[in-house]
Amino acid sequence: MSLASPHATAGAHRARSDSKRQEWSWPLLVLSTGLLILGLVFNEEISAAVATWERSTAYNHCWLVLPIAVWLGWTRRHRLVGQVPSPAPVAALGALGAGMVWLVAERLGIMEGRQFAALAVMLSLVLAVLGWRISKMMAAPLGYLIFLVPFGEFLVPTLQIVTAWMIVIGLTALGIPHYADALYIEIAAGVFLVAEACAGLRFIIASLAFGALYAIVMFRTPGRRLVVMLLALAVPVLANGLRALGIVVLGHYLGSAEAAAADHLIYGWAFFAMVLVLLTLAGLPFRQDTPEPSADRASPLTAKPWRAGALGLAAGVTLAFGMATPGLVLALDHAAVAAPSSSPALLTPPPGCVAATDEVALHCASIKVTARLVLFAAGSDWSAVVAERRRQTGQHEAAVTFSMLQGGAQWQGLDVSDSGATVAVAAWHGGQAASDGLRARAARAWNNLTGTGGRSVLAIVTLQGPPAINHGAEQGLVAHQQSRMLVLRVLAAQLEGAEGLTARAAALSNAP
Repeated sequence: MSLASPHATAGAHRARSDSKRQEWSWPLLVLSTGLLILGLVFNEEISAAVATWERSTAYNHCWLVLPIAVWLGWTRRHRLVGQVPSPAPVAALGALGAGMVWLVAERLGIMEGRQFAALAVMLSLVLAVLGWRISKMMAAPLGYLIFLVPFGEFLVPTLQIVTAWMIVIGLTALGIPHYADALYIEIAAGVFLVAEACAGLRFIIASLAFGALYAIVMFRTPGRRLVVMLLALAVPVLANGLRALGIVVLGHYLGSAEAAAADHLIYGWAFFAMVLVLLTLAGLPFRQDTPEPSADRASPLTAKPWRAGALGLAAGVTLAFGMATPGLVLALDHAAVAAPSSSPALLTPPPGCVAATDEVALHCASIKVTARLVLFAAGSDWSAVVAERRRQTGQHEAAVTFSMLQGGAQWQGLDVSDSGATVAVAAWHGGQAASDGLRARAARAWNNLTGTGGRSVLAIVTLQGPPAINHGAEQGLVAHQQSRMLVLRVLAAQLEGAEGLTARAAALSNAP
């Protein structure tokens, strides 16, 4: 019997290692290049997501999503022992479907939809290049990337209503006299407002991200993971309602709404952290933290070595499908790239206000009121209108948002009491007031594709009063109510005659 020499054994091991590196090097190079290309193609979606992470505390945790996904992949690296990429060109069809979703979201002006679609295209590239087997092994870190998309802002108005409803139920059960008017809760100690920052969105999004990580790490079966995610969604909603109720009850016993509301967001985070700790402890007895099969017990390698043709086809077709819809949009909007034009607009003064003689403005006591009309080029899609509206109203988490129906138009408002500014914005398209619902967005998207239906116009009314520096919470609520009433009076005055602001906006939107 002959024995192999140690040098021969070491040489065979090095040969296998070199072969394995070669099997991985080209797919990883192609994948990195493809992801870079898609990053450039979907640069606008990535930039919008990063800006939201930076601006909104509800999404600050998104900075941690990519490092967590990398860590989850690292903890699963043993699964890849003995595996080689097996490109799956058929997975490129996922990029085609995602591209169609992106096109619909882009025409409807839904940035979150565009971001989800862009992420789906990138995941399709990973699946097509590395294959089904390896992608399944890395499903947890790849799936966790969904939290890179800052979704859920559309839920804020509903969450505000739910929170106010829970406060009213709690006050009724406790026998505390109160009066509720939409988002305003008044008790003997003062007035509370369920503002946008108090809706609980930041708690829900952070809880979902934490719940997903907890479910991945601590549980193995889909049923238990689903239960964790349902609790991660329901418990923060309930906890936020109890937190808000606690602040109002505290104000009742302290005799001061302002004292109870002081630093309530900081208290809210402490309360939320305690809720997460309790949820974590409650789930520990049911954990399934048994070790996964080691590499030597894993199923044997069945994937065949990839071929250059399959790798090129998988990457090329995925990139082609992913880049097709942005290219189509550029072609459709080639004639509509002109920036919107903005001009001051005269306002009809309501009772108690006078028109300035030296500028296009109204003076209502100490408050200055101005208006502008923003006219978009014919064929501009609704996403451009949404972006301009957000830019005009600004983003400020301490602000109070509101909406009002006046003259058939839905006005969206934002009041920043610290600066004394209140902004109200409404849109018109094709001679009609334009709502923000999906049906209306779909109609405008069709008009954009066919080149019919007029153009879009934004009417912007701005109230600028003295800054409410060092004002308490209750004084700020009173100032907001006064600003809102003045906005209603100003907008009501614009309904009079053909020269009113609303009539001019409708006429401009109907022009060719």
